[in-house]
Amino acid sequence: MTIVFLTALGVGGATILGAILGFIFRRITNKTNDLFLSFAAGVMLSAAFFGLIIPSLGDGDIFSVTVCISGIFSGALLINFLDKLTPHLHKLTGIDNPASFDAGRYDKVILFVLAIAIHNIPEGIAAGVSFGTGNTKEALTVAFGIALQNLPEGMVIIAPMLSLGMSKTRTLLSAFATGAVEILGTLLGYFAIRISETILPFALAFAGGTMLYVICNEMIPDTHSHGCKNSVSYAFLAGFSLMVCMNFLI
Repeated sequence: MTIVFLTALGVGGATILGAILGFIFRRITNKTNDLFLSFAAGVMLSAAFFGLIIPSLGDGDIFSVTVCISGIFSGALLINFLDKLTPHLHKLTGIDNPASFDAGRYDKVILFVLAIAIHNIPEGIAAGVSFGTGNTKEALTVAFGIALQNLPEGMVIIAPMLSLGMSKTRTLLSAFATGAVEILGTLLGYFAIRISETILPFALAFAGGTMLYVICNEMIPDTHSHGCKNSVSYAFLAGFSLMVCMNFLI
C-alpha cells in the first residue's frame, strides 16, 4: 500500500512540479515543449501497451481478447465524451492565441482548471489500476509514463492563468488542485481493483484505452503542429524505446 500511495503522490506531484517549473521558465519555446511532450507520448504508449493492454489479455483466448478490445474502446469513448464536456486543453491554454484571454475572465480560469482536472482523473485511475496485476515494475512503468506527461502539462497551464490577472498564489493553488485530483484518481483505481479483482482485465484495457486516446488525439497532433515533425518523431521513438529497454532489461 505504501508504494501505491507514494506512486499516487509522484503522479500528481509531477503536475505540481511542472507548475513550479512553469513559474521559473515562463517562456518555453514551442519546439522545446513539443520535444518533451513527444518523448512523453512515446513513454506513455509503451507503458500503456506493456503495462496495461498486454496484461489485460490474460490467457489470450477469444473471451480475453473481446474483453480487452471492449475495454480499450470504452476508455477511448470516455475521454472523447470528456473532451466534449470541456474544451480541448491545447486550445484552452491559449498558446496559439494568447490574446483570446481577456483580463478578469475568471470563468475561463475555472473552466480551464476543471478541464485539466477532469482529464487527470482517468490518468490517475490508470496508474492505480496497473497495480492490480501484482507486477510492481509494470505498474511503476505506467505511472512513470503518466508522470512524465504531466510535467509539460503542468508547465503550460501557468501562463494562461497569469495572463488573466490571477495572483501567483491562486495560480499555483489551482495547479496544485489538478495534481491532487490525479492523486485521488490513482487511489480510486487501486481500491476499485482491490474490491473486485474480477474486473481487472477490463479495467486494465480501459485504462490503456484512455491513454491511447490521449496520445493519438491530443499529444501527437499538438506536437506536430509547429513544424518540427522530424525531431518530435525521433523524440517519440526515443521515449518508446526507453520504456522497452526498461521493461526487458531492468
